[in-house]
Amino acid sequence: MLSELTTRQVYLACGSTDLRKSIDGLSVLVQEGLGMNPFSPCLFVFCNRERNKLKILYWEHNGFWLFYRRLERGTFQWPKDSRDPVTVTTRELRWLLDGLSLSQRHAHPQVLAETVI
Repeated sequence: MLSELTTRQVYLACGSTDLRKSIDGLSVLVQEGLGMNPFSPCLFVFCNRERNKLKILYWEHNGFWLFYRRLERGTFQWPKDSRDPVTVTTRELRWLLDGLSLSQRHAHPQVLAETVI
């Protein structure tokens, strides 16, 4: 479903968010906490303190989408606390949802090639 969304940007709200908030509460956080427009065609991603749950807020045409993901094991590699939201690509968001770290430079580790003489 997320791959079908046509978004320009993905913003991660760093730190922890009380995920008892629903669409109205999260849209207020986007507007007042992040200083951004919740009606823009962007994904706004929030994570709980335990880093095992995410909510994604997205505006489309005439209504909001609210996506929720809960891990049964493990945690999301969520960025450290920051006052500003972190901008990531949709590919990096997919990495995050798959449990990978955003600080890695490549999807696969670089393999050193052996030279043959």
